[in-house]
Amino acid sequence: MKVLAAMSGGVDSAVAAARAVDAGHDVTGVHLALSRNPQSYRSGARGCCTLEDSRDARRAADVLGIPFYIWDLAERFHADVVEDFVSEYAAGRTPNPCVRCNERIKFAAVLDRALALGFDAVCTGHYARLIDGPHGRELHRAVDPEKDQSYVLGVLTAEQLAHAMFPLGGSLKTEVRAEAAARGLAVADKPDSHDICFIADGDTSGFLNRVLGPRPGTVVDEDGTVLARHEASYAYTIGQRRGLRLDRPAPDGKPRYVLSIEPVSRTVTVGPRERLRVGALEGTSPRWCGQRPTGPLECRVQIRAHGETFAARARLSDDDVLHVELIEPAIGVAPGQSVVLYDDTRVVGSATISRTHPVAAAARS
Repeated sequence: MKVLAAMSGGVDSAVAAARAVDAGHDVTGVHLALSRNPQSYRSGARGCCTLEDSRDARRAADVLGIPFYIWDLAERFHADVVEDFVSEYAAGRTPNPCVRCNERIKFAAVLDRALALGFDAVCTGHYARLIDGPHGRELHRAVDPEKDQSYVLGVLTAEQLAHAMFPLGGSLKTEVRAEAAARGLAVADKPDSHDICFIADGDTSGFLNRVLGPRPGTVVDEDGTVLARHEASYAYTIGQRRGLRLDRPAPDGKPRYVLSIEPVSRTVTVGPRERLRVGALEGTSPRWCGQRPTGPLECRVQIRAHGETFAARARLSDDDVLHVELIEPAIGVAPGQSVVLYDDTRVVGSATISRTHPVAAAARS
């Protein structure tokens, strides 16, 4: 097959490309230039997309003896990922930019271009497995639970999975680094990138402040009593405990947590931890990694990357809203996050959380 290997400049994508070559495919490497200012997207092990990364990717391609190109997708990335991230926070939601990048960049913009150029598949260094099942190709969790990235790939459709390659899904990260060293790849010991790639210093609140400016409001308890004033509601997330700077303690002396964020009035409501317990949620824009379910599903759901899973029942309503009843409550679920459905290790599909229901409210419905 003709394979386009997306090479970020890290160890994972380099080894994934190498394995594609070993498998006998006709491989071409491509580095995605996603930053408008490539000097600014990495600080130590944070971020990505710098000139250093593109050079590391080129050197790895030279070692593998494959053609190498750089595709400038900075404007598309800014519009589809960065601006989406900013607008979601401004609306009081908590987005996952890695999910959006996989959905709109790596397996939309890149895959579409690759297929148009005559490639059969796009190869990446994601830790996930593709298994041919009775109804087509299935997306499964990686063997290495610490590195599993099936959650952020839960937005991929069956057609996209048919043109995807994840050669690292059956390996441990330690094995991948050892293989890179044995192959003479200089990135063998390169640190993994962390946090949000376009916020190199890891200061999400500072980044949003520079883009959105101050948006002052109040912090209140569940009765509406004003406890503090804040500079921006987007600086808070559901479940946050630290940094609230409340003027008065709770009557019982226990910590208080962010329960909700109302972006129009810029009101942040806080309360006790037990009010964070979610018994049900709703998701919009569902996407299926295979056949669309025709009835209720008994499954497990994951609501954070590398987070725990919860037993659940899920069903689609006639208006294409995913309704998920959690058998065991989750804590601090934020609208904007993805809910990903699993059947054992198989990814069934995903949706964007639009609404959550506290345990008490879920029990009454």
